[in-house]
Amino acid sequence: MQPEMTESLELLMKQYHNRKHPLNYKSRYQLLVMVILSAQDSDKHINELAPVIFEAYPSMNSLAQATVEDLHQYISTVRNFGNKANWLVKLAQLIGDDDNIPTNMAELTKLPGIGRKSANVIIRESGNEAEGVIVDLHVVRTAPRIGIASGTQPEKIEKQIMAIVPQKRWNDIGMAISFLGREICRPKNPKCNECVMSAVCHFHNGISTNEENTNGLKLF
Repeated sequence: MQPEMTESLELLMKQYHNRKHPLNYKSRYQLLVMVILSAQDSDKHINELAPVIFEAYPSMNSLAQATVEDLHQYISTVRNFGNKANWLVKLAQLIGDDDNIPTNMAELTKLPGIGRKSANVIIRESGNEAEGVIVDLHVVRTAPRIGIASGTQPEKIEKQIMAIVPQKRWNDIGMAISFLGREICRPKNPKCNECVMSAVCHFHNGISTNEENTNGLKLF
């Protein structure tokens, strides 16, 4: 791996180190609910809805008493709200109590509506050791641009990043790339002049990112 890429990624992780996820949660219960609701929707939208949702359902136990129809009035503006209401009610009935919310990949991904990305967010925000790398839509766009992954499939991108970044840095790298995509590396008109990755960024420097570019890389 080029020393310049390693140095730039270190700067990127330092820039966003320990920054909280943009979802404005106040407990692991709230985080779990909001992560499910935010899939294919925006964190901003879910943050706006959260106070009313959690006033009605302040705990996992109270959510377990709700019906799917009860939830509709609170989340009807959320994308795919029908499925999400089903998942949340089933999940709450399975877990039963806030203290029973799992914080490992195997148990989290058994729950309705929780895939690897959501599980990685919950694990990171819970302060637990990473078992994977957060790959949200921002990472899907940005990681290939900067040249440390290729393709458009989240799990494929996650595996590529996990292969070149040590496990102790997985929580840092996933969220750092996500914040870079949210704030700097926008879909249109990225702010390359403000980006710590611009010197090595494949997109900025007109380098094609493909399997040959990424295979064999090893960071740190």
